[in-house]
Amino acid sequence: QVQLVESGGGLVQPGGSLRLSCAASGRFFSINAMGWYRQAPGKQRELVAISTNSGNTNYADSVKGRFAISRDNAKNTVYLQMNSLKPEDTAVYYCNAQSRLTFGSPVADFWGQGTQVTVSS
Repeated sequence: QVQLVESGGGLVQPGGSLRLSCAASGRFFSINAMGWYRQAPGKQRELVAISTNSGNTNYADSVKGRFAISRDNAKNTVYLQMNSLKPEDTAVYYCNAQSRLTFGSPVADFWGQGTQVTVSS
């Protein structure tokens, strides 16, 4: 299994910045991609940003130019730098890892427990 532990959420004023971190641990063969999703009250969970092992990244249109995802593969850690935060960024942010637990096993999704980000004055 893959355990994901997130940190860095909190309350910030509009225009402010936060940095989320997520560290993966446990027994697994590989991590193919890591990313961040978010879920606001009454809304579906949506992709925020994802980073693959090949170095490709993908962002939701709503965060392009404001958020940046990065990875430290040696530490199995993914970061999300969030700048110019807006009230509509308020949500629970979930870390996601796409991992193979053993050689040849299918890729499975693993999730963190979520961290609250609130943007409010």
